Amino acid sequence: MILGIDVGGTHTDSVLMQNRKIIRKSKVLTDKNDILGCVMRATQAVATPEDIKQLHRIVLSTTISTNAVAQNQLDPVGLIVMNGPGVSPKDLPLADQTTLIAGYMNHRGIEAEALDDDELAALKQQFSKDKIENLAVIGKFSTRNPVHEQEVGAYFDSQASHVSLGHHQSGVLNFPRRIATTYLNAAIWRLHSRMVDQLASYLQGLGVDVPLFILKADGGTIGVEPSRKYPVQTILSGPAATIMGVLPFVSSTADSVSIDVGGTTTDIALFANGAPLLEPQGVEIEGHKTLIRGLLTHSMALGGDSQVQVVNGALQIGPERKGSAMAFDGPFPTPTDALIVLGRANIGDQAKALRAMEGLATSLQQTPQQVAQAIVDIMCGRIAAKVNEMIAEVNSKPVYTIHELLEGKVLQPQQLIAVGGPAPYIAEQVGALLALPAIVPQDSEVINACGAAMARTTVELNLLADTESQQLSFAEDGRKQKISSRTSVDEIVEIGKERLLEIARAAGARDEDLEVEVADLQSFNVIHGYATTGKNIRVRLQIKPGLIKQQQ
Repeated sequence: MILGIDVGGTHTDSVLMQNRKIIRKSKVLTDKNDILGCVMRATQAVATPEDIKQLHRIVLSTTISTNAVAQNQLDPVGLIVMNGPGVSPKDLPLADQTTLIAGYMNHRGIEAEALDDDELAALKQQFSKDKIENLAVIGKFSTRNPVHEQEVGAYFDSQASHVSLGHHQSGVLNFPRRIATTYLNAAIWRLHSRMVDQLASYLQGLGVDVPLFILKADGGTIGVEPSRKYPVQTILSGPAATIMGVLPFVSSTADSVSIDVGGTTTDIALFANGAPLLEPQGVEIEGHKTLIRGLLTHSMALGGDSQVQVVNGALQIGPERKGSAMAFDGPFPTPTDALIVLGRANIGDQAKALRAMEGLATSLQQTPQQVAQAIVDIMCGRIAAKVNEMIAEVNSKPVYTIHELLEGKVLQPQQLIAVGGPAPYIAEQVGALLALPAIVPQDSEVINACGAAMARTTVELNLLADTESQQLSFAEDGRKQKISSRTSVDEIVEIGKERLLEIARAAGARDEDLEVEVADLQSFNVIHGYATTGKNIRVRLQIKPGLIKQQQ
């Protein structure tokens, strides 16, 4: 048995699953001040004490980190950057919060300038005076040689609550994005670490020793304790949970689009022949361009509980949610009230929903039914327009899926999958506007929890081999290994695969779900004096994202 839990802004959904089939499902209200209580109530709603004893794993999807960034509830960070020459400091992200220090590696990972001990000592005093406890340390070519980051981190380790190092966040070269990623990791570390502590108490309360995972932005999972070091990876896990939940219903031979209509927002995702699309460089959140590997989604501030009002003689839906629908004793009219009045949704208090529409109808000199229809038409029209806009944007650039780059691919969706609470009531209309058949999967209201429950553990590893210096570097953990000057590309890949499998197993992956992919491979000749003196080989490996295999 597997327990999947999705902690959303309004509800915490839970499912108890066996062989990808739901045994029980539940929705409980989310209390943002008591996440531990929410998770425990969501568990008790679907799992008996006997069920809990049979659990093979628990997977949690949460909006906690995302909301912290979106609402700017971030801790102060001591942002230490080793820039070196080449890039003007004012052109780097978070320049106004950055402390630049001496020391840098060149593009081959060779020290070009040493650290300044006196500078570090002064900075240590300054951080102590300013009571800055979370640090982020980033060097330009730290993925080639992380020694400077490691030395600076060790210097501050006894003083800081936490130090985030740039090379730990991603082995991909992109200095500005690594700065933003490492900064966010440090800024949400305390919040996330507190949640990890609460989840340890949750497991203790269940009285079982069962693996507990958190969903990441790329649709894969990470063990809850390892996630303490990489909280930034859990940003945008909510949309990722939707995509993984939708995956079993997506055609493997045609392109598809999915919409997840929630209370506050609608999230849109695209699939190329059954594979979710990927943000090629990394996700962007609240203006922070990161190296967080994540699935491509677009979110719009429009949902079933969006406030509806008349502004300058016209209907306005959202962008704010100020409570539940009036049919559920909320303060303002919503699209959910409109759907109830039209008879599409047989939920809530119909009389209260009608009063919600009557208030708007009086201002517009229309009938409640006319206003309700206009609200639903506007909502469906805006969703369809956003889908078309997203498709056009994707088709203007190379198409990346979680598995590969599709050269020359033009996305042409042939089906619409609609999930979320309001989805059954608007799917057909949105599908008609897009000229697509609409599918509403069974149990679509808890699809996020299903997606979390079924997601595989994913890890990525970047390697850099320099056969001239006879050295192999593992970017994310800073390990180095001696190699021969004659080591081939295939041999480097095999060494990488062996290390990747070690990391994946340590992260909690099951052997039956370990499918290794070569995500990127480049080989360049090293030239000195008009002669080839070696090769520079770069390899990126990943555990193939997807759904866990059924237990036999």
